[in-house]
Amino acid sequence: MSIRPLADRIVVKPAAAEEKTKSGLFIPDTAKEKPQQGEIVAVGPGKVADSGTTIPMQLKVGDKVLYGKYSGTEISVDGSDLLIMRESDVFAIL
Repeated sequence: MSIRPLADRIVVKPAAAEEKTKSGLFIPDTAKEKPQQGEIVAVGPGKVADSGTTIPMQLKVGDKVLYGKYSGTEISVDGSDLLIMRESDVFAIL
């Protein structure tokens, strides 16, 4: 990966959007919802506290995470769409 996040930021590759419903109906592109889960592909070193010490990250590369629907900033690196967000934007590890 050619991107390295700073401080307490992470880079997430979103999961693919659902193509069809559980009953087998195909979902058109205009009706697809943004995925709310993905895999972490890069992690920053951690947040720097007021005392100057670095607070280590709880997340690591390869973790599958659940995040808010509109969390993060969409970026494109090497032809792949990614999200960059703070560690605090992540709700849970799956």
